[in-house]
Amino acid sequence: MPLSPFNIPPAHHLIGGAWVAATDTLEVTDPSTAAPLTRIGRGTPEDIDAAVGAAHGARDGAWGAMTALERGRILTRIGAAVLAQVDALAELESRDVGKPLSQARADAAALARYLEFYGGAADKITGETLPYLDGYTVYTLREPHGVTGHIVPWNYPMQIIGRSVGAALAMGNACVLKPAEDACLTALAFAQIATDAGLPPGALNVVTGLGAEAGAALAAHLGIQHVSFTGSVRTGQAIQAAAAQNVVPVTLELGGKSPQLVFNDANLDRALPFLVNAGIQNAGQTCSASSRILIQRGVYESVRDRMAEAYRALRVGPALEDLALGPLISKRQKKIVEGFIAKGADLTLVAQGEIATDAAGHYVAPRLFADVPPDHPLAQDEIFGPVQVLIPFEDEAEALRIANGTDYGLVASVWTDSGARQMRLAKALKSGQVFINNYGAGGGVELPFGGVGKSGHGREKGFEALYGFSALKTVAAYHG
Repeated sequence: MPLSPFNIPPAHHLIGGAWVAATDTLEVTDPSTAAPLTRIGRGTPEDIDAAVGAAHGARDGAWGAMTALERGRILTRIGAAVLAQVDALAELESRDVGKPLSQARADAAALARYLEFYGGAADKITGETLPYLDGYTVYTLREPHGVTGHIVPWNYPMQIIGRSVGAALAMGNACVLKPAEDACLTALAFAQIATDAGLPPGALNVVTGLGAEAGAALAAHLGIQHVSFTGSVRTGQAIQAAAAQNVVPVTLELGGKSPQLVFNDANLDRALPFLVNAGIQNAGQTCSASSRILIQRGVYESVRDRMAEAYRALRVGPALEDLALGPLISKRQKKIVEGFIAKGADLTLVAQGEIATDAAGHYVAPRLFADVPPDHPLAQDEIFGPVQVLIPFEDEAEALRIANGTDYGLVASVWTDSGARQMRLAKALKSGQVFINNYGAGGGVELPFGGVGKSGHGREKGFEALYGFSALKTVAAYHG
């Protein structure tokens, strides 16, 4: 399909402000139908090298010479242009990723919000004056790394471009973006929007292609001064190892096995939509998906039954029909999720949703398993599909032990009216974010996001992302 209304030629990269034809191509399919959609460029190390060179040219030229105020104004203009194209971006994302249309529209609006936030924040980053010895004035400066590499996954391409590329550009870095081969179309559309809104040539370059080819070349490139990656633990380890050869800092946002802890005194009417939606949004293909629901014995049966009722009402279908769930991204991902479901053959399946289509897409019905042992693979491994497990617990100590009992630590949620318990668990949970009587806080562009353990390191979103995309310089002046 043509990338209307964005006027992007198929199978091209954006390098130095111009569309460059790829020497080889990859087919893109529609997850809702499994039918061919378009073709993208299969980027090479030579393409990455050209993109990095263009980014350095922008840093040495117009982009690097801009004041923070000017950068912020450009980002704000890009955000407004994105907002004007929300519906077109949402439809493109739905066709490319399989995301229900309303969820894709929310992602496009979030992309605009990131650009608004970072546009406004660009000239708000300051250093400090440090008290020191008599005769000295000491201060710090925040400076861009230079050229940053961004390897973005397929599940939330627009949002992650916003929080990663948006923050890097706000700090004055020039960027090379390698979107996932399964989800390139809105990345290319965004690049065109940014160019049309006045972003100087080379400040943002986009090379599509395979992770093992273009992505690996970007992570290992000598001209990259910082790498930002969101994706699997295994790929994150490979990227960190490649960047380490050049002693380059890396921000990693990896997997999750995020728990919600429901205590006997929880407001179940408020909790129920969060318990379900946090697990099945984007068909469960979310790093921060809540795939484990830990429930105190006194309300266990009630929560189980109410969640089961909600699950039985879930419908799965083509993305543009905007049902509760769309398809999984690919045939490969469907096979992975079905493999996990097969591992649950020994568990109690209390409810599942319905596939409400005969289309030949990558559909998996959402499933809810009860009475799951904490050490079971479905309670330990990231499934990245619409599968949730219910785990009973007796008391706070057991809940904490189970919640902290995986390799991950991205997000956690606590449902209780006890203020003391809220504070204890907020401190004790090994997690980058903890939500009290909610889950996700509506996305929270302003809220620092990242994990501990195998969920990664570094922080995105909010001002913390700006600090991560900058280097701190200390200046000590002796004047007697």
